[in-house]
Amino acid sequence: MSTLVFGHKNPDTDSVVAAIALADLKKSLGEDIAPAIQGELNPESKFVLNKFGLAAPAVVTSYAGKDVYLVDHSDLAQSPDDLGKANILGIVDHHKLGDVTTGQPLECWIWPVGCTCTVIASMYDYFNVAIPKGIAGAMLCAILSDTVIFKSATCTDKDKEICAKLSEICGESDLDALGIEMFKVKSAVEGTPIRELVLRDYKDFKMGGVGVGCGQLELVDLSIVDGIKADLEKDIRAMKAEKGNHTVLLMLTDIMKEGTELLVASDDESVVEKAFGVKPVDSKCWLPGIMSRKKQIIPFLEKVFG
Repeated sequence: MSTLVFGHKNPDTDSVVAAIALADLKKSLGEDIAPAIQGELNPESKFVLNKFGLAAPAVVTSYAGKDVYLVDHSDLAQSPDDLGKANILGIVDHHKLGDVTTGQPLECWIWPVGCTCTVIASMYDYFNVAIPKGIAGAMLCAILSDTVIFKSATCTDKDKEICAKLSEICGESDLDALGIEMFKVKSAVEGTPIRELVLRDYKDFKMGGVGVGCGQLELVDLSIVDGIKADLEKDIRAMKAEKGNHTVLLMLTDIMKEGTELLVASDDESVVEKAFGVKPVDSKCWLPGIMSRKKQIIPFLEKVFG
């Protein structure tokens, strides 16, 4: 039985590519291992895998009884429901340490960088394993995506250093053009069901004993969603009720203006004002300079919820 490597629910490009890359690295080191994902690919991830000729990992929703590695998360809310019945061998991530626990020691690589693929590229170096061209290209795209083409507050010098190495391996020299090409794909909303857009990059968290959800749509121009914004607002209110969450937020992030319009569905909207110093009007507010959920949204909400 193969070991499985997988990322969080509602997989983004880093979660998908990190699973592929870590499985490749571990296979090179002699492990019987395969990548997996917990849900369907989003448009950006499909674009990246097609561009670099990589097969999509299998969708696996049950992991009971399996040996597993987690990538790009360590929160139970973002893990399979039966993770407690799996044997966790390791975690590779770039977020805060979550509430996943293990019954035995594990391999753990958690770095304060902009992308899990930055960590995995460094692991290839550490184990002296060459990175295949296609995987290098996909990891490059994952880092550009997670760091919003180096504009995000999460971006570090290590991310930029790794991108320079990966670009040499895969032959992609114009990183700005590659990033914009990806974000145009990511911005595409026409014909996509509203709930699918809300869930495209969505995560649930436990804060102060209550559920808080936060999704993000990264757009090259906010006007792209003008015609559906009311539907997005309606849907996050519906999802809040379905999940029994205290709050569900949707970040509409303009990567060119470098800011986020925050849509709010909450039992108490004052939590947004307390966290970010801006009072929502008609359940939305503009947050200049805010582009990262991980670094600029979640930590401030956690302080408010206690």
